[in-house]
Amino acid sequence: MSISAMKQILIFCVTLFTTISHAGLPTAVDGIAVPSLAPILEKVTPAVVNIHSTTRQKINSRNQSFYNWYYGLPNVPQERVTQSLGSGVIVDAQNGYILTNNHVIDGATDIQISLQDGRSFTAKLIGTDEGTDVAVVQINAKNLTQVNLTDSKKLRVGDFVVAVGNPFGLGQTVTSGIVSALGRTSIQGLGYQNFIQTDASINPGNSGGALINLKGELIGINTAIYSPSGGNVGIGFAIPSTLANRIMKQLINFGQVRRGSLGVDVQDITANLARAFNLNKNSGVIITDVEPDSPADSAGLQAGDIITQLNGVIVKNQHDFDNQEGLFELNTPIDINYIRNEQAKFSKTKIHAFDRKEFDGKELHKSLSGAHFINLPARLKSKYQGILIDEIKRGSHAWNQGLRSGDLITTANKKEITNLKQLKIVLDNSRKSPILTIYRNYRNYILVLE
Repeated sequence: MSISAMKQILIFCVTLFTTISHAGLPTAVDGIAVPSLAPILEKVTPAVVNIHSTTRQKINSRNQSFYNWYYGLPNVPQERVTQSLGSGVIVDAQNGYILTNNHVIDGATDIQISLQDGRSFTAKLIGTDEGTDVAVVQINAKNLTQVNLTDSKKLRVGDFVVAVGNPFGLGQTVTSGIVSALGRTSIQGLGYQNFIQTDASINPGNSGGALINLKGELIGINTAIYSPSGGNVGIGFAIPSTLANRIMKQLINFGQVRRGSLGVDVQDITANLARAFNLNKNSGVIITDVEPDSPADSAGLQAGDIITQLNGVIVKNQHDFDNQEGLFELNTPIDINYIRNEQAKFSKTKIHAFDRKEFDGKELHKSLSGAHFINLPARLKSKYQGILIDEIKRGSHAWNQGLRSGDLITTANKKEITNLKQLKIVLDNSRKSPILTIYRNYRNYILVLE
């Protein structure tokens, strides 16, 4: 081949490459428009925000304290500053409410919100729920865009979804995938669980961001990934929008989530128990104790009954039971399927305000503000009796009364206390300063609430 011919071929190839490179992707194939997510995302992305939270914690250095003491200098506490990046979704433009994850803003002293249009605002914390990892913050701003929540119960495995968030602090990023599974539970390290699993890329920083359907509706709040390396491997989890909406309403109305309790202690069905009760499989939980006047008691449940379903959802083990019970809302009817004497039975009940399994101290008495109370876990009931203080804020009213985390309240006004319902009733009916008996380190103490 001559040099002249080779030049002509080379010029033709370069021209062809240039033509193709400038052509771009086709807008239609055989006359049919190529689908694009762009129109949906143009409506949704302005409602997805970046969250920058700062936590400041006072700490005392032992070395500093020693040298200050030695030289007679004042001991000035040091400050530990922790910063966190995450995402959030505007779900109420009129009131400025933003849904995000609890772990994004947990303990934050400053929460900054950045919008897609470049505006920034300091957010007000409305409420958090560690159990479901949901939090609500609020900004005072005009001309906001919101994403409408839809019923996540209508989702099906295989539905297309899009995740929007702020991975690795890079800025707003969009990824797509499908619903890989629904109703995921038993994920180690997380609280009450009913997750949507997706293969849409979710990475650190996506937490609190939006998972939407192809209509641009919010179906979930991205919250966690399963990864041995810390990066995306195609297994991400989102809180269903239906659950997030329920939690959000409680946080807005009450500042906390008010969870209820059936009032039973349960344990897993072992192979030996399955044989003893003539069961076909080791599924369900067996009731070991029923609290008097509890919702379970009013439903007619007894020790030895085997709970198989709650509100139509199969209970496989104690983890399933605890998870479902933790998601019950007050005053909601609860259907219970159970087995007694090898016979399948059914009953209904309802959890009322007094049947809650946890209370903030301020709901019980003004002097208990800053403490968090729970019913004694089943594993401790064989040794102890009373109500457990599982958390308390240093410097709070409860702290200044002398209460500490781990204390047990065993009596109130000389009446024995075994659950929060009893304590609430006694304190509500107390005309004078209530007198509590506190059990701590194998000793009893008397405390008068002032």
